This record gives sequence, C-alpha cells and structure tokens, in this order.
Amino acid sequence: MTLAPPSDQLTAGAPSRRRSARRAGRAPGRTPIGYVFVSLYALLAIAFGIIPALYAVLLAFTNADGGFAGLDNFVKVVTDFRFWPAVLHVTIYLVIWLISLVIFVVLLALVVHALRVRWASTTLRFVYYLPGALAGASSVLLWLFVLDPTASPVSGLLRLMGLNSFVQVIQPGNLPVIFAIIAFWTGAGGWIVIMYGALNNISTDIIEAARIDGANAVQIAFRIQLPMLRKWVAYMGVMSLAAGTQLFVEPQLLSQASNAIVPNDYSLNQLAYQYAFQQNDFNGAAAISLILLIVALLLSWVFVTRGGLFEKE
Repeated sequence: MTLAPPSDQLTAGAPSRRRSARRAGRAPGRTPIGYVFVSLYALLAIAFGIIPALYAVLLAFTNADGGFAGLDNFVKVVTDFRFWPAVLHVTIYLVIWLISLVIFVVLLALVVHALRVRWASTTLRFVYYLPGALAGASSVLLWLFVLDPTASPVSGLLRLMGLNSFVQVIQPGNLPVIFAIIAFWTGAGGWIVIMYGALNNISTDIIEAARIDGANAVQIAFRIQLPMLRKWVAYMGVMSLAAGTQLFVEPQLLSQASNAIVPNDYSLNQLAYQYAFQQNDFNGAAAISLILLIVALLLSWVFVTRGGLFEKE
C-alpha cells in the first residue's frame, strides 16, 4: 500500500519545482509552441506593419528626388482645398458611428444576455453576426440596391423621407449617416458577440446578490454590468476608431456607381489615393497617412486612459 506524501511535503516541493523550471529556461506552464505562434505574428507585424510605416515616414519627409523636405509635404496636403472637407466628412462619420456603435451594441448585448430562452439567445447572436461574414466591397454592393428606391426592400421608408431616387439618397449631406449605417450593419454583430462573452464573465454571485438586495434589471445593468464592461467598450472604441479613419471602400464604390455625384476625394484615404495614383505624388500620400496615424493614436490614447483598458483589477 502506497501512502500519499503529507501536504506539507507537497507544499514544500512546489517552490523547488518552480525553481527547477526557471533553471530550465522557461516559466512554469509555458511551452515552446507559444513562442512559435508569437514569432509568426511578430514577423507578419514587422513585414506588413512596421516596415511599411517606417517607409511612409521616410517618404513623408523627403521629396520626389529623395532629398530631405522637412514639413513641406505636410504643408502641401494641409493647404490643399480638398483636405479639410475630407477631414470634416470623416469626423462627422466617426462621431455618428462611434456613438451609435457604443449605445446600440451594449444595449443589444444586454438584451441578448438577459434572454432566458437558450435557442432565442443563440439565434439572435447568429443573426447579428451574419452581416459581418460579407466583405466590405460585397456589403457596399448590397447596399447600392438598398439605397435605390426603385429596387430597395425599404423603398416605402425612403419615399416617406422624401427620397425618391438614388441620386437624392446619396447626396453628400446624407453620406455620413449612410456610411455609419453600413459600418454598423457590417461590424456591430461581431462586437455584440464579444460583449455577450464579456457579460458571461461577470460572476453570477454578484448578480444574484444584487437581486437579493432588490435591484431590478435596469439597476443591475447600470450599476454592475456597464461598469464591468468599461474596458471592453474602450477596446471596441479603439478598434472601431482605427477602422473608421480608414474610410475608403464605401465612398469609392459609391463614387463609381453614382457617376461622381459622390466625389472621389470624399475621405482622407481617397485623397491619399488621388495623390499617389492620380498625381503620382507618393510623398504627399505618405504625409496624409502619417497625419491619420497621429490623430488615430491620440484619440486611441483618450479611449485607453478614460476606459482604463490596461488597469489591473
């Protein structure tokens, strides 16, 4: 008969095992395959992220002959008559999209999480996520039919709003709202699923304790669930901001489909495209890309600090 070692021997042996693991060259629980996965990501990030970014910095501060240009490229693009309208278009679009994204994604995630019928919750999560399976270009092509009152399934609603033709629908004043709706339809489902998973990580003991204390569903949502979702909302804001500043596919396809009713320099990315491939000015295009990067980093810093994304609990 084999006797189990006393608990104090097990406890005493744990530090020695940790020390031997450290002497072996890796922390307990870590395996070489983890470093393999990280190295693959790091190589891709260097090849398609860091190196192109450094090359853009080089182009932005040099001229066409390769000489140092200082801030000349930045001054050129900022004084371009197309630059500030493009900034305004992207800003209005981002404000509408980010506010609607935060409000409706969190609200819908709370509603789905509150459902007690399992099949209904699963079905709703699938329906919300389904539009995200469409690529950006495919999604815009689909919306070309939705926005045309002669073929749209919501033509009655469009005509009720006084929009009787495709040209009336895609007037520049309507585009920030249209692009925000397209972006929400395409990307909100994935964030609802993520928020739903975050809600599942909240301890049921906390929720039950609140219910015992007399809190209703609204009070639980505002006083417990929303504060615990703060980091996830900040993460969603950072990622959505990075995607929103890169607005290109939607206005580009609408510009081609509308015979230039939508201008081909509507967004900053389109303007950079015009500089690079219409004017053969890659230095100016690089300057626009760096301006976008700096603005996106500053706004992301606000989301990270205000949302406590890296705070330890």
